[in-house]
Amino acid sequence: MIILQQILTEPVSENCPVRKTLELLSGKWKTHIIYELCKNLSMRFGELKKAYPAITNTMLTNTLRELENIGIVHREQYNEIPPHVEYSLTDKGRELLPVFFEIYKWGKKNLE
Repeated sequence: MIILQQILTEPVSENCPVRKTLELLSGKWKTHIIYELCKNLSMRFGELKKAYPAITNTMLTNTLRELENIGIVHREQYNEIPPHVEYSLTDKGRELLPVFFEIYKWGKKNLE
């Protein structure tokens, strides 16, 4: 409760951690991709595409690049025949697991 009071009484600013985190994770597909990678240790591009067929290849590529650039997703390229790429969460990305668990608990309680 003390932490909640601290958050609520903090002056609104561009440096607010909640605001910055929400901006970082904003976008239609970022949280969806992070969620899939929370459930799986690693996934290939096609597996992510299959999980969300409504996303275009370009949007999936751009979103993965953005998540990679902010250090949430790791891209591993395997130079085999045929070559393939796997995506996984970084340590920073795995720190979001408790956040998704809290969202799960809220959804279980309020949406079912």
